[in-house]
Amino acid sequence: MSEANEDWLYEITPKRKILDLNFKEVWRYRDLLILFVKRDIVTVYKQTILGPLWYFIQPLFTSVIFTLVFNNIASIPTGDVPAFLFNLTGITAWNYFNQCLTGTSNTFTSNAGIFGKVYFPRVIMPLKTVISNLFKFGIQLIILIVFYCYFLFNGAELNPNSNIVLFPVYVLMMALLGLGAGMTISAFTTKYRDLTVLVGFATSLLMYISAVPYPLSEVSEKMPNFAWVVKYNPLTQIIEGFRFMVLDTGTFSWEGFLYTLGVSVILFLVGLIIFNRTEKNFIDTV
Repeated sequence: MSEANEDWLYEITPKRKILDLNFKEVWRYRDLLILFVKRDIVTVYKQTILGPLWYFIQPLFTSVIFTLVFNNIASIPTGDVPAFLFNLTGITAWNYFNQCLTGTSNTFTSNAGIFGKVYFPRVIMPLKTVISNLFKFGIQLIILIVFYCYFLFNGAELNPNSNIVLFPVYVLMMALLGLGAGMTISAFTTKYRDLTVLVGFATSLLMYISAVPYPLSEVSEKMPNFAWVVKYNPLTQIIEGFRFMVLDTGTFSWEGFLYTLGVSVILFLVGLIIFNRTEKNFIDTV
């Protein structure tokens, strides 16, 4: 009887709240989170010839192609900023969001085996994707800084402005957008596997309406009837704001910044609600 009345150290119960991000429980499993992050960083390019060099190759080759196609062939101007640096800046910001979205969009289907065998906070899996992608983002930022210094020493007029203090907020908004959209999609992929294929296709199209390979002003000038689609895309505000604070080119407004911040938080909360509702019974569907 004394053992029956003894208090338990931990009690695992179904979530009762619709919106529940138990930071205390996630913190208790922080060692597992760190382990998953290390695993992602080490194994992503394991048994490849070039290894971590792929972190450098992908943004550089994409920037070269964008420069040739959009700036040399299509003659899209980038002002006083070198076209290659303009494209590299946008791609660096875009890649972090894209990797967060695609990495979390298959959380349930890719981890069904471990989810069905052992308990831990399921939200750790999308969180570890967002955190491990920060490592890749940091490497690509180093590439951006190297080319920034190169063009600066060669006479390019590059002037970062005071908005650079908002850099952590822009990274947070990219993470929240990718995490929220990814958790929402992952919930629906438990029933509709077609979404897995659709994500890769949709993100490719999304890049072209997020002002990654061109400035927002060009859309407003050449396609005014279509400009609102690009302008009210929160990713456009992030890409433009990222370029504005690094290169002092493009457009920035506090209204657009607050709008993007609000959309990022709301999308994250909606994704968290759907994720929590799905994790209760997804194993029966998968």
